[in-house]
Amino acid sequence: MIEPYDSGYLVVSDGNSLYWETIGVPSGVPVVYLHGGPGSGCTLGMRRFFDPDVFRAVLFDQRGCGRSTPRADDPDTDLSTNTTAHLVADLERLREHLGIERWVVAGASWGVCLGLAYAQTHPTRVIGMALGAITSGSHKEVEWITRDMRRIFPREWERFVEPVPEADRDGNLAAAYAQLLAHPDADVRENAALRWCQWEDTHLSLVPGWTPSPRYQDPTFRMMFARLVTHYWGNDHFLAENQLLDGMGRLAGIPAILVHGRYDVSGPLDTAWEFSRQWKGSRLVVVDDAGHGGGSFTSELIEGINSFAGTAGGRPRDIGQTEA
Repeated sequence: MIEPYDSGYLVVSDGNSLYWETIGVPSGVPVVYLHGGPGSGCTLGMRRFFDPDVFRAVLFDQRGCGRSTPRADDPDTDLSTNTTAHLVADLERLREHLGIERWVVAGASWGVCLGLAYAQTHPTRVIGMALGAITSGSHKEVEWITRDMRRIFPREWERFVEPVPEADRDGNLAAAYAQLLAHPDADVRENAALRWCQWEDTHLSLVPGWTPSPRYQDPTFRMMFARLVTHYWGNDHFLAENQLLDGMGRLAGIPAILVHGRYDVSGPLDTAWEFSRQWKGSRLVVVDDAGHGGGSFTSELIEGINSFAGTAGGRPRDIGQTEA
């Protein structure tokens, strides 16, 4: 088991305190990992992404989840100051707190959106990026995952929309769920969190080697996760439409490895493909035995992270060309 050599809590804005930890060696290549969700929090397994003899790896729980406080599973926790802009500011505050001048940014799924938003805001602070399960946070992607995927899972989708009032079923389903999760009746809230996480398990079920997530069996985690995901998705991740794609020019000169599963039905490959076409210095690796994870996805992401080993800046080893 890899243990952190340092950890703590960082007080940021609006009464939030973020849990962070560092593993590896203080003299190693600085790298920060951004977890998915939003709301998944960092897990012990994420420490294994980083060679402890090479990297100074920073892991932290974003606002409202994991060991950070206050947590979103408390219905009284105000989410109005939990937005992408707030998380970008938190990330920069953490970099300053740890005395890191520049770092590699790594992450998966929602962590990709957050990492890109951060890098486009603070490009001079980024050595390079290693990103997996590429998503843009666009309204089109939210509609795909909450509505259009009923074409693949019609029975499961009907169960997914059952708690939503009929008048709201043609609108923003994530926002409708966010309202259910803020309902004064605890039973309504708990049923909504369960149904949301069942749908999450459904659309991830095509990942090779998939098994149901044990984390969704925990009512506390379900509530925390569902509240944050629906809060972000219901507001299009607090991003302008096509914001991240339109901002690719700001990443010119920043090298990146983009890892995406061929069978990722949760986040189809076209987003990763468009990013790689617009982002000079990026390399897209399409993993033929993976979906939104699974197969050799993790090993490819680790290889992408390791491509920055031994660098304090500049390009990763063997940046290569897009593989599709």
